[in-house]
Amino acid sequence: MPQVPLHDEVPIYDLVGVGFGPSNLALAVAVTEHNARAGEAATAVFLERQPRFGWHRGMLLDDATMQVSFLKDLVTLRDPTSQYSFLCYLRDRDRLVDFVNHKSLYPLRVEFHDYLEWAAAKVDDLVLYGHDVVGVTPVTDGDTVVHFDVTARGAQGTSVYRARNLVLATGLQPALPAGVAASDRVWHTSELLHRVSDLSADSPYRFVVVGAGQSAAEATAFLHERFAHAEVCAVFSRYGYSPADDSSFANRIFDPAAVGEFFDAPADVKTLVDGYHANTNYSVVDGDLIDALYSTYYREKVTGAPRLRMFNVSRLTGVAETATGVRADIAQLLSGENVALDADVVVCATGYQPADPLGLLGEAARYCARDGHGRPRVTRDYRAVTGPGVEPGVYLQGGTEHTHGITSSLLSNTAVRSGEILRSILDRRARLDSSTPAPALSA
Repeated sequence: MPQVPLHDEVPIYDLVGVGFGPSNLALAVAVTEHNARAGEAATAVFLERQPRFGWHRGMLLDDATMQVSFLKDLVTLRDPTSQYSFLCYLRDRDRLVDFVNHKSLYPLRVEFHDYLEWAAAKVDDLVLYGHDVVGVTPVTDGDTVVHFDVTARGAQGTSVYRARNLVLATGLQPALPAGVAASDRVWHTSELLHRVSDLSADSPYRFVVVGAGQSAAEATAFLHERFAHAEVCAVFSRYGYSPADDSSFANRIFDPAAVGEFFDAPADVKTLVDGYHANTNYSVVDGDLIDALYSTYYREKVTGAPRLRMFNVSRLTGVAETATGVRADIAQLLSGENVALDADVVVCATGYQPADPLGLLGEAARYCARDGHGRPRVTRDYRAVTGPGVEPGVYLQGGTEHTHGITSSLLSNTAVRSGEILRSILDRRARLDSSTPAPALSA
């Protein structure tokens, strides 16, 4: 594979981050705070293909709330005194007292997104937006890989950023049902708000919403409220929406300490724990939203004007474009009957799928070890295991659920995870450069 000799003159960064969602934003904040305290700064640059910060903008529904406490922000679990906390954001926005009076741990999703934008603006000196990473090339000194060159394409052409460490946080990809392709009439919930802006609120549309999780329930409620003359058909394979287990003891699976416990557990125990607690995060819905949807469904049944229809224990088996819309084929699993629904739009709330977290490395991924299932082997500090003769670290913010548990890419441990990654990078730099220990992360 192509390699670059060491003598090329390219600026070298302690870390180059690929992607700039909440995970790498938290890392950028940790770097900024470290540099404000330490005598020797850590150099970093983050490359993001979007033109500005954005996180699930297509589902920033006005009344949707976060599913995690505001205390699980970018910094608090790592450093409760940080000036980048959600509470400091509220103070800056002159809403701190109002939020306290609201008596809720769970901010609006649009508010939390505004917090993330507020934090991103404070570290924008570390970020290059509109830069799409197109390649990673090893830099060698003899037989040793000493750096990685990251090539990014931006408005001004391509640029190269040389990394002592890579931190990959490329997120998840929207998933559609098998055999279904996105189109003007077939949407994924990730683009819901962008798409509905083109529709008339007074038209008698028929929407089909496929899925049983939080996004599906939110999309169903949103479409039913926004389009007062529309029929919304919810299609899911369960009898009804299942409530999320957010009980205090079950939530301990999101504790920072639970990550290390999971990492050290035998493989069969990992599988057992994942099975027991999938209902804390996957294909589950907030209980209040379930109650609200059922109340709507029942009220319309009483009044004889049903606009909310539930196709439970059912599965979408096909989608076909027609001259006037789209036809959704629904298999009713208990009866074996098939129903063809002519609709204006099919909305797929069918979640996200992880891409290969090392896929961006191209041929350089061969330096990273994999387990028997083809997944990256990862150390406790989120670093991909590399072969001999590879000095730079490759860190994963996501794609480590098989090793670190359910919080691999979730907000719950973003603050702690990013701190651990920076601590590892600083320790490795100290070991490579000298025997002097790296400066502490905490004040």
